[in-house]
Amino acid sequence: MPRIERRLRGPDVTWKDDRLVRACLNGDERAWSALIQKYKNLIFSIPVKYGAGQEDAADIFQSVCMELFTELPRLRDPGAFRSWLITVTAHQAFQWKRKTRRRGEEALSSEVETLASAPLPDLVEQVQQEQVLREAITRLAARCQTLIRLLFYTQPKMPYRDVAKTLGVATGSIGFIRGRCLTRLLKALEQAGF
Repeated sequence: MPRIERRLRGPDVTWKDDRLVRACLNGDERAWSALIQKYKNLIFSIPVKYGAGQEDAADIFQSVCMELFTELPRLRDPGAFRSWLITVTAHQAFQWKRKTRRRGEEALSSEVETLASAPLPDLVEQVQQEQVLREAITRLAARCQTLIRLLFYTQPKMPYRDVAKTLGVATGSIGFIRGRCLTRLLKALEQAGF
């Protein structure tokens, strides 16, 4: 039964890239939404690594989505989609940085300068690892996903009592639940070859 329900729901972020790409190329609007949903954090993270602020990163995100829409039919190997997307996004971010430097609009810190001058393969590897982690988190149960996001992705850090209140559990059980969720996350990462 769950397999039939998934087919009825249409494409989602758990689909493999080649399947999503083929569905997009066949004109499935839901596949486009799923593909963007799956990779929105990856696309947005690259310009941030190049030193872009929220507005500029959003502009780069839109440019990448437009390029994705127009260039996807030319992609030879749908299984290489993630690497292709990272390269396209890094190129857009690099072009933004070059224009910004030329105009002298932003004084870059030495940390951002070092990151931006890093070879593209290092950036690609780092971003791919981050995406594998995001995908592994989406394969966890909803409670584990929420717990991991609250504990590790919320700024400023949330106290356990607030996390417990959000999840509707006792404060003392957060450590135990966290341990189980992290064990499941580790297994999901191992299955992904990480």
